[in-house]
Amino acid sequence: MSKRDIEFYFIDIFIAIYKIELYTSKFENGEDLLHSMLEWDATIRELEIVGEATNSLIKLEALENKKYRKIVDFRNTIIHGYFGIDEDEVWSVITEKLTPFSKELKHIIIEKNIFVNDVISCARDESIKNKELVQFLDMLEIEFN
Repeated sequence: MSKRDIEFYFIDIFIAIYKIELYTSKFENGEDLLHSMLEWDATIRELEIVGEATNSLIKLEALENKKYRKIVDFRNTIIHGYFGIDEDEVWSVITEKLTPFSKELKHIIIEKNIFVNDVISCARDESIKNKELVQFLDMLEIEFN
């Protein structure tokens, strides 16, 4: 694992969840998402990022292994599942799990007094040509001020 500050992993997760919500907003179920190749593949990739960043946060002891291990296990399932990924399970994660997870992470950041604004600025600079993502990062920064 590369040496990286924990703040980056939190922001990676927030950005990935934002992208998943963006990619899946026009769908009503997992089957429709599955049959949209571009959005399905992009969503699966962002779910992998959520799982990998969560795993890093567990290893760095920023998150409890027992509580968040399921996220890493789900990442392992989709990364090795290839064409056997259950679209209903993916849809359930998207619609029922991501928003509460994001809220929990925000609470942890505030509770542990983790300063993320520098990382948000860095992400904004890297994404300067992506207006939607920049707007999301601006809103995220406001939440932590």
